[in-house]
Amino acid sequence: MTEPAVPAVGHGRAPMTRSALVADPPLVRWSVTIVALGFLGLFLFLPLVAILAEAFADGWRAYVQAITQPDALSAFRLTTLTALVVVPLNTAFGLAAAWALVHHDFRGKQALLTLIDLPFAVSPVIAGLLFVLLFGANSALGGWLVRHGVTIIFAAPGIWLATLFVTVPFVARELIPLMQEQGAEEELAALGLGAGPWQTFWRVSLPKIKWGLLYGAILLNARAIGEFGAVSVVSGHIRGETNTAPLHVEILYNEYAFSAAFAVASVLALAALVTLVARAVVEWRSGGLA
Repeated sequence: MTEPAVPAVGHGRAPMTRSALVADPPLVRWSVTIVALGFLGLFLFLPLVAILAEAFADGWRAYVQAITQPDALSAFRLTTLTALVVVPLNTAFGLAAAWALVHHDFRGKQALLTLIDLPFAVSPVIAGLLFVLLFGANSALGGWLVRHGVTIIFAAPGIWLATLFVTVPFVARELIPLMQEQGAEEELAALGLGAGPWQTFWRVSLPKIKWGLLYGAILLNARAIGEFGAVSVVSGHIRGETNTAPLHVEILYNEYAFSAAFAVASVLALAALVTLVARAVVEWRSGGLA
């Protein structure tokens, strides 16, 4: 009896089976695994261990003092406030942009997609300089704002704008392929049954993309907390006022306060680990975001 033919997928290729995925010789499998684990250990685990070792080099009491001094607490507050401002705004923008790009045809659609990807192509430092040129006190717009009591550059609003710019793509780029794969059949069916647009969105569309939306928001939050380049340009490095946690680490390190710098850095590393755990949970709950 002849075996049934396997239907072709894509460009005439048969679908990959699990047996084919593990058909490599043991030497190849072990070599690839060792290289992957070695890379992770060298560039992820060892730096984390080094940060913690340096953070506690002067003892537990010095560590607590470093992360609770007024400048450090101010940096943590500003970093948290920046995330609280940026994450909801860019999550809402990413959702709206993805919805418009997937479900509607309009003039300038490709331009919008290009603009969403712009922060990936522009250096954060260049982005910060652009905001300085636009909102600085010597510019026409910045001067007018200063005369009316609104300070953007070297203040928290400038940090928020710079962080907003560099984190624009994360939610939209996560949702666009997901929404394209899911299609709009369920939405059309709901509308055909008499549901309104908002009811369709809340009852049908949002539950379909909730894990992708949360996944994008987690990545967005991680970048907002750790952003350095653009924020460094627009902040002015004013102690206790415009220093975020990454900027505070740089200042402490440049002042040779190594243990204090690594202590603050360890808090950021802990936030990164929490982000990784949250990301893994979202991937697990969503079935790998397939």
